Amino acid sequence: MLIRSLNLVIVLSSFLFLASCNPKESASSKTEKPSNHHHAHAEKKPNKELVGLKYAEEKHLKNVRQLTFGGDNAEAYFSTDDKQLVFQSNNEAWGVSCDQIYVYDLDKPLEEGMKAPLVSTGNGRTTCSFFMPGNKSLLYASTHKGDKACPHEPPRGEKYVWPIYDDFDIFVSDLEGNIIQQLTDAPGYDAEATVSPDGKMIVFTSIRSGDLELYTMDIDGKNIKQVTSGLGYDGGAFFSPDSKKLIFRSSRPKTAEEQKEYKDLLAKGLVQPTKMELYVCNVDGTELTKITDLGNANWAPYFHPSGEKVIFSSNHASKRGFPFNLFMINVDGSGLEQITFDDTFDSFPMFSYDGKQLVFASNRNNGGTRETNLFIADWVE
Repeated sequence: MLIRSLNLVIVLSSFLFLASCNPKESASSKTEKPSNHHHAHAEKKPNKELVGLKYAEEKHLKNVRQLTFGGDNAEAYFSTDDKQLVFQSNNEAWGVSCDQIYVYDLDKPLEEGMKAPLVSTGNGRTTCSFFMPGNKSLLYASTHKGDKACPHEPPRGEKYVWPIYDDFDIFVSDLEGNIIQQLTDAPGYDAEATVSPDGKMIVFTSIRSGDLELYTMDIDGKNIKQVTSGLGYDGGAFFSPDSKKLIFRSSRPKTAEEQKEYKDLLAKGLVQPTKMELYVCNVDGTELTKITDLGNANWAPYFHPSGEKVIFSSNHASKRGFPFNLFMINVDGSGLEQITFDDTFDSFPMFSYDGKQLVFASNRNNGGTRETNLFIADWVE
């Protein structure tokens, strides 16, 4: 959801690569910028040893399995019956040149060289997909109505930025790739949509107010309501298990200089996602609470099945911009715990609806390349 929803990221001493729903977000130790939408690619530092696709310190993960092999794969989210995943990929071997949406049947694992079924149009750039109630359709954001070609990436400059494409709108598709509904048509960016567990509501990020804020709408696209109003990029939101609260990431610039820089970039259709913290609020925006104050980039949050904790990706402990690892924190901001111990990039975690599994994207086991793949593990409390 991630612009590649938030595709997110942080500046190394040079630059880092991250993708988001966001947009998608990857990290590189070389002088490269992150790609939009969540992915981070970094060169592997061989100071830790993977054993069975996990590190010894990863006590909450068991039976880790790799689901994809090659390309940039991220933002994988479970169907409500936990039998399928929907995810975005930019894999040249699959014949695409920018992110498209695919489904993955967990009962039929992909072998190396196999292609997952495409469920987006294959045109434009897509981001942030999620299953709709009943698991017979899904939603995602796409730029294809504005232009069938991949949108231009911003030129590489001194600072890492993500493009906020005006052509992004949110669509509903069946599992054969046929669009059955367009949920948004307001001018400017609409993306990063996810569905409440009770199947009644959608949350998404939009620039329709002039700033990047969170909105909710009914599952049919009606009754749109603004949730947040503070200056800054609010995005990558997910519902709590009881569908009553939201967890999201936000840039929230404070100083006059930071606010000017944010507004100037936004006027150019850009955001700089290098400083982000996590916030929780009710679905109507009340009781807004900042739950991290860690510094650097804290993003890709998802509620623990208990609703009392949040798992997220962060590089707060890094002075170089990476690694990004998964952490857990209580919703009151206490009890920070590190979950993964990678040397490069782990992000986009989601718990299965039965709470037994965790899916995430990682640069682990990629042979020193920049490939970001999907992994699934049994969750150990």
